[in-house]
Formats: sequence, C-alpha cells, structure tokens
Amino acid sequence: MSTRLRITLAQLGWLNAALYLLARVLRRVSGGRWALHRYLFVAQYISDQPLTPLRGADINIMSPGAGEALPEDYPRPARVVQGRYTQGARTLTAWRQGRLAGFIWLIQNGYQEDEVRAHYRLASPRAGWDFDVWVRPEERLGWVFRRLWEAARQHLRQRGIHWSCSRISAFNAASLRAHAQIGMVRLGHALFLRCGSWQWMLGSVRPYLHVSRSDACYPRLIFDTSTLQEPPCPNFRK
Repeated sequence: MSTRLRITLAQLGWLNAALYLLARVLRRVSGGRWALHRYLFVAQYISDQPLTPLRGADINIMSPGAGEALPEDYPRPARVVQGRYTQGARTLTAWRQGRLAGFIWLIQNGYQEDEVRAHYRLASPRAGWDFDVWVRPEERLGWVFRRLWEAARQHLRQRGIHWSCSRISAFNAASLRAHAQIGMVRLGHALFLRCGSWQWMLGSVRPYLHVSRSDACYPRLIFDTSTLQEPPCPNFRK
C-alpha cells in the first residue's frame, strides 16, 4: 500500500476513501462529465461567548457587498458569487498583509447548492446556514479560520441564530478537522452522482432517493435543529 493511500485511509476512513478514489476515476475517464460527491450535514451551536482567545491581530475581517470587486485570485467564479448574493447570502473575508487569506459564506432560511442540484431548507428560525469556508493553503495552520469563525459567530448571534448548519465534503479531511474543532452534531448524509445532465441522490434525509435530469428538478432537504440540545459551554479546541 502506498504512503499516499495510507494517509487517505487514515484521514477519511475506508468508506470515504473508497468513494473518493472512485470519484477521481469517474472524473478522469469521463473527462469531467461525471462527478461523485458525498456530503455530511452538520450543525454547530452558536454560543454567546467567544469560542477562543483572539489572536492573529494582523488579520482583518471584512464584509463586502454584492457590488464590490473580487480579488483577481478569488477561487470561485464570478457567476457563482453573484448567484449566492442573489439568494441573499453574504460573505465574511479575512485579509492578512493586504492579501485575501480566507472567507466564509452565510445565509438564512435556505441555500441552493452550487456544486450539485439540491436545495437545503431550515425548519427553525433560530438556525442559519454557513457554507464554502475557504482558507489559503499557507494560512491553514494559523489563526485565519478561528478569526473567521469568531466573526461569523458574532454575526449569527446578533441575528438570533443559535445553530449554524452546513454541508461538508466527506472527501475533505481539512474541513472535517476544522468543523470538529468547533464542535458539530451530525444531521445526515447524502451521496450525489452526476453523469452529464443526469443526477442521482441517495441519502439519509428525505426524500432519501431522488433522480433528476434538468436544473429545474432537484431534491429539497429539510433540516430541523429545534430538538437539538444546546451544549453547556463552548467546545472550541485550542
């Protein structure tokens, strides 16, 4: 067994590692027309207390509007960003030494996924949705993620949000570790297979199974945080 494969198995586990390798094979043999995604749906409690002592004083947090220009090296297409603003989402960006170091996107009520065809809805008005947390690779061992999440915590709490839901790629070990740091409750999971215009979904959340052939047809997944138990104290690991 190669060193890279052993690392992948250790980080993702057997099931996710096998699906990750299958996803790579499908993408390669199809020239990018086929894609396989496995998502975990989780919720994090939004405390009214800071989760960690703030460091990284040279990291500046901004909240740009829809009309503001993106940095030239922004890692998402402009059409995707505009679509998020159209849905009512907003973003928090972290800057260090005049360079974009990371960002997080936030939205209330629901979110139209832009990686697969799916719509996520939140049953409780005290729940929000965070998505697409990105940190520049060379900053991932520093304080950028913690500063971003602290800014997001303040933003959400000011709006009466007690739980923030998100979907995590089961193939992204760094994202799994980051969410584990701030504590997470699993809400379900889903597997999406896209082959050209066709899409199949198999998940643990209603409707459980869904097939579609056009952008106008997509599953609606509803998440309810109203029965979740609030933890006694923040559990951000230092």
